[in-house]
Amino acid sequence: MAEQYFAEHGITGSLDAIAKRAGVGAGTLYRHFPNREALLDALLRARAEELVSRREAIRAEVHDSTEALSQWLEALGNWATAFDGLPEPLRVALSEDTSPLALTCHGFVTTTDEFLAAAQQDGGARPEVRGRDLFLAVLATSWVGGAAMADESSSAALNAMMRGGWELPRPSST
Repeated sequence: MAEQYFAEHGITGSLDAIAKRAGVGAGTLYRHFPNREALLDALLRARAEELVSRREAIRAEVHDSTEALSQWLEALGNWATAFDGLPEPLRVALSEDTSPLALTCHGFVTTTDEFLAAAQQDGGARPEVRGRDLFLAVLATSWVGGAAMADESSSAALNAMMRGGWELPRPSST
């Protein structure tokens, strides 16, 4: 119920309305999820399983480290756009160890670091780029994709600009 409600109304939707739609009292909802972040964390953990599966598929199937990083960032962006307004609490969670979302975010920053380190070692990514910065860039791109001024091409254009910022040009083989 909460996932459907957030999909329809964004993450700022009423928790009381979620409880009502689920047929439980607000107290019951708050006993299980003391705040919005705890509820979001539970919903995102279920979606994180899909992201972890995608991570493992990229590791197994993509042998070019630069392309693997690109595919991981795309998968991460899809995860971060699960609900309207989601990038902001994820960004905040990176700086708050008390947030239930913090562990999930830190885990995905670590994964981003791993893909990035491989691409850097292979000469496909700039050495000064950090996984945390890429994670934040994905969140920013995800946020812009949902902004009122964005259109259908905004996310693709921003992703291309972001890739241009982390990817090193490869020598031509002519």
